[in-house]
Amino acid sequence: MADHNDPNAVNSIFSDIDVSAADLYDIFGFPSADVSGGEKVVIALTFSATPKAGELDPDMLYRLRIAPDQRVMRPAKEDHSLEGLLKYVEGIKHKYESILKPFELRVTVDQDQKAHIRFINFPGGSFSQVIDVNQSVDLKAPDGQTIKIFVGGRDDAFFNDLPGFFRSINYAPQFYHVPHTMTDARELKIPKTLLELEGNDLFNYDPNLPTWGHGLKKDLPAGDLTWSGNSFKKDENGNFRFVYSGQDAQAGRNINAIIMEVPLSYITASPQEHRIVNVWGESWVRKAADKIETIPDHPFWIEHPWAFVDQLKLDEELKAYKLVDTDGQAFADAALSERENNRQMGANNFWLAPHFVKRLAHLGWGFGPSISALGIETAFDHDNSPVSKYKTYDLVATAFPRVKKLLFQELNMPDDSWNPKKLDIPLRRPIEIFIPNVCSIDMDTTGTWPFGRRLEDQVATRFLSLFLDMTASFKGIKYHIDIMNNQALWDAVPIDPKTPPNPLKNDKEFLTEFPYIAPPW
Repeated sequence: MADHNDPNAVNSIFSDIDVSAADLYDIFGFPSADVSGGEKVVIALTFSATPKAGELDPDMLYRLRIAPDQRVMRPAKEDHSLEGLLKYVEGIKHKYESILKPFELRVTVDQDQKAHIRFINFPGGSFSQVIDVNQSVDLKAPDGQTIKIFVGGRDDAFFNDLPGFFRSINYAPQFYHVPHTMTDARELKIPKTLLELEGNDLFNYDPNLPTWGHGLKKDLPAGDLTWSGNSFKKDENGNFRFVYSGQDAQAGRNINAIIMEVPLSYITASPQEHRIVNVWGESWVRKAADKIETIPDHPFWIEHPWAFVDQLKLDEELKAYKLVDTDGQAFADAALSERENNRQMGANNFWLAPHFVKRLAHLGWGFGPSISALGIETAFDHDNSPVSKYKTYDLVATAFPRVKKLLFQELNMPDDSWNPKKLDIPLRRPIEIFIPNVCSIDMDTTGTWPFGRRLEDQVATRFLSLFLDMTASFKGIKYHIDIMNNQALWDAVPIDPKTPPNPLKNDKEFLTEFPYIAPPW
């Protein structure tokens, strides 16, 4: 989830890539407040409104894959070494390859804009139906239960300062005309940072061009695309400048979506035992359509290991398509997988665990010193560096000590409202959140991130909170995943603008009943 413009094959930020219906945007998942007739779970997959909101591309096939599971309780004594991390990853690999058998919903739309819905291998029975798009429909499952479903156009439910995020990673295609073939001109070799770098004219805010990066792009300048400074930028009052503006870059934008509200007892025969609903989405494009040519119809294993292995198990329908995008956990793809085409693996992303360790260390050398400069505590070990550094790693063993605390620390919640039943549910940790790359909905919680994802969650800012030290406190309040949404924090530190990184609410109010996401503009 939260991986707009991912993977690079459908990344329309590049000057030579078209907007594509294969570009998945978000997955939302949370327990429904409607428990009449039993517990229900809400799942929504959103994607590019191509050709337009409410009209879907007939060459696309969308899958929602669902794997109910037990909640795992951690042992009292746990190995937080690199060997312990690899052992955890191996356990996830075994579970998803040998134990869990995901069920799935498939959706295609025909030339008449009729949506073909197929529920496959669910405990409540397999069935299919053709429905009208842009209408909420009640379906009757073989076991007699009702499933609410909607396929069509909606308002974009993701609210964030996307240019601010791209400025933080010095991502040139957001600010300059860059074709996808210029791989060295994507994330430039400039330190990641939450604060502007002194002399970083390639990305620092230009008051004479306020729309730069917000639709306006420049031609990429000639010469060295790096930074040679050694300090953060300060204004005449000694304030640092935030790379974020807090403005909602998605305001007024529409998406297409598949939204369903489904009884828990339809997707598991053991609803009292299976309290976790793991879900991820996939987009597949018809091979005969000759679209998204940068992804081969028959990939070599080195290009796409999961697709190659899975190719041996595909049914006749899927053999006519090729996998483009997967979507599960917020920023697992956009921030950690770097939008690479061959890293669209969904739950099978255990292949990427070594890369994630090195990538988090690379991000940490940018975000960690930025956080420390403001007087805020960070979980990343940056040797008290006074400024962000550009540093990459070849070896996991070298990167791991820097991110060990970040990976294994429990993420504090703002209060106890996420756990309405007051059960003994362990707080989640980054290592568990990003591997596997699924949205894990805990049915005994409210489903707020990282126990699922509710529509109102400011998940972009919550992702940044991973780099905070969750043992530290601000004005007597222990750091938590929403501390960076606290205006008092920004009022207390030397920064401009004094605003949370991302907007605190969506441009349209969410609905209180199905389909929950607001109608399109």
